[in-house]
Amino acid sequence: MTRVLVTGGTGFIGQHLVAALVARDRKVRVLDRRSPLCASPGVEYVSGSVLDSGLVDEALRGIDEVYHLAGLPGMWLPKKSDFHAVNFQGTEVVIAAARRRGVARFLHCSTESILFRPASMQQGSGERSLLPPQAMPGLYTRSKMLAEQAAAQAAATGFPVVIGTPTMPIGPHDHNLTPPTAMLQHFLHARVQMYLDFIVNLVDVRDVATGLILAMERGQTGHRYILGGESISLKKILKLMAAISGRSPLAIPVPGKLAEASAAVLEFISDHITHRPPSGTAEGVRIALRATELSIKKAQTELGYAPRPIEPALRDTIAYLLSAPKTS
Repeated sequence: MTRVLVTGGTGFIGQHLVAALVARDRKVRVLDRRSPLCASPGVEYVSGSVLDSGLVDEALRGIDEVYHLAGLPGMWLPKKSDFHAVNFQGTEVVIAAARRRGVARFLHCSTESILFRPASMQQGSGERSLLPPQAMPGLYTRSKMLAEQAAAQAAATGFPVVIGTPTMPIGPHDHNLTPPTAMLQHFLHARVQMYLDFIVNLVDVRDVATGLILAMERGQTGHRYILGGESISLKKILKLMAAISGRSPLAIPVPGKLAEASAAVLEFISDHITHRPPSGTAEGVRIALRATELSIKKAQTELGYAPRPIEPALRDTIAYLLSAPKTS
């Protein structure tokens, strides 16, 4: 039986990945700071941080494969240095320990938020390149870019690392409200929807879990596989949400510069007054302004990745958000 460690296994993608691995008869161990809301039978849960090198080394005892999902997904934190520490340094810790333990296969879970087309590349190209750290839109994307760079460097030196890159996963049971779900929740409850229209690639979180397993099993060392769904405009998503929920708020598009300035004000208030996450961040707006369609052709061709239509997942997400207590 293949023995698997999933870091960040109690998170949104993580819980669905763990369930999928258990269904495939893998022996699963989870390392996460959070306890599971609903523990999967037969899964071993280890409480702790990926920054604890001793704990990480022990969690890797007897492990054949590692799915490294642990990270901070939001774009606002009271302590900004946590992005660099957890997302980048945590990745370095896990990779180093996995190499010492002789792990047979390592999957690094990245994010589409760091993939931008260089200005010299034609608009129709499906390729994406990693820009230098100083070109990233903010601290979150900088930390995730450095983490992927560390994974790619490990692969270049012979460690069997493959990179899985989910786009914006949605679906039920996102208890901690990752950014895509938080965005949908915000618009679902807003009477007036002030929105910046941009291209969004939504994907069913269950398809992401399947895609990560496919990347582990079939992906080429050092290669990146974009695990996405449908690229559609936020304007169209809002119309779908209105049709599904039966709610008809007033939707008002706003220009990018105004959205960025407004988000910066919200962040200032969060940083200095409320100390609670803002409803938008300047980094998030900058990512949106750079967003273009993402191609999943490589994952389809090389892995057999086949995501389902996004509307059922959107319905599931809305049903979950309407039934769950609203968080501020």
